[in-house]
Amino acid sequence: MHARLRDALEVAREAVSAAEAAEGDTSGATPDPRRVLGLYCHGFCQALEGHHRGEDTSVFAALLDLRPDLAGAVAELQRDHRMLDHLLGELARAVDAGADAATLDRHLDGIDAVMETHFRYEEKRLVDALDEPALAAALAGTGRRAALGPLA
Repeated sequence: MHARLRDALEVAREAVSAAEAAEGDTSGATPDPRRVLGLYCHGFCQALEGHHRGEDTSVFAALLDLRPDLAGAVAELQRDHRMLDHLLGELARAVDAGADAATLDRHLDGIDAVMETHFRYEEKRLVDALDEPALAAALAGTGRRAALGPLA
């Protein structure tokens, strides 16, 4: 799942570069680069927010029922989710305001830094617990996308 989200961030970065390269092209040969950029950036935001919402509402609750000893790690990850929500909101506002490529790249750099740290921490602290059959059983009634987000 994290690999797909990393890929989605890279696609958003490519959209920023493409929009910058197409800036000023009035030939009509390519779609409006700002519109395409908005779609990719908003799509990335939705994917990451959906993943974290699923973790917060489904996965972490079930995990803590089985492994209360992980409460500290889960609390740290949920703090990261709130920080990433804030950063994603700032990116969406920048895209909607027509910010230049350098500004959008800075937003994506910030998201990338927090996201990578978050993913590595989660993978280090929770990977064994997330692979436990008891967790899969606890989440059996939850749809994959509801638990892991739209890229699941």
